[in-house]
Amino acid sequence: MALLAYSPVAMAQAIPNKDTTETVMADTTVDAIADSAAANMVDDAALSDASDDEMVPQESAGFHKQLKTKFIEGSAGFMSLVALALVLGLAFCIERIIYLTLSEINAKRFMEDVGSRVEAGDIEGAKDLCRTTRGPVASICYQGLARIGESIDNIERSIVSYGSVQSANLEKGCSWITLFISMAPSLGFLGTVIGMVMAFDQIRLAGDINTTIVAAGMKVALITTIFGIIVALILQIFYNYILSKIEHITSQMEESAITLLDTIMKYKLTGNGQDGQKGA
Repeated sequence: MALLAYSPVAMAQAIPNKDTTETVMADTTVDAIADSAAANMVDDAALSDASDDEMVPQESAGFHKQLKTKFIEGSAGFMSLVALALVLGLAFCIERIIYLTLSEINAKRFMEDVGSRVEAGDIEGAKDLCRTTRGPVASICYQGLARIGESIDNIERSIVSYGSVQSANLEKGCSWITLFISMAPSLGFLGTVIGMVMAFDQIRLAGDINTTIVAAGMKVALITTIFGIIVALILQIFYNYILSKIEHITSQMEESAITLLDTIMKYKLTGNGQDGQKGA
């Protein structure tokens, strides 16, 4: 009887608990899934960083590619003319900006140096200063000092005449810039008209109004117009900047001419220029 009573107990201890086994298996499965999810998240983060690093050059390359594509789509013949107008217009703008920048000086300080030398009677020193200084202001002053022995009216006429020549030199090439400003949108509009004509020709050949044919012609027309207007806007900005510099230098020339005439008048009134005036 003892053996019979012991046997079920021993058997119960020998057989593992089913619920415990299932719990352990479930925990193991959950841990494996969590580890797999964490690994996937790390991989996704690494791929995301790599894709972000690659997006910048792709975007920049895409912009140039899109610009090239639009240029070709807008009828290469007319787009080339618009691009040529832009290049030539920018060339004239850059040349004028460099010339005007080199023509600018500190006119106030320059006139103070010239005036001090004239008051001291060093006319040749004042002329040398004008010769070694760049710009139209110095050139006008040199013309006035070169005729210091003449009457004040002759000096004034000389300064005014030479000032007109210098003003013309400042505005040299500006007419070409205005030409390209007007030409760029005109070429764009011409491409628009030709694109519309091409669209109607394709409709006539197809014998039916197809939206695809009409859209293709309209696209060429609008692209040429857009590029022409953009070129005109760019050149107009540079042109206005050039005009502002010309006005500034012209104002310096006028102020310097008045200052020089006053200095020469004082020099003559002190009696330093009487001998030269008599000889004239």
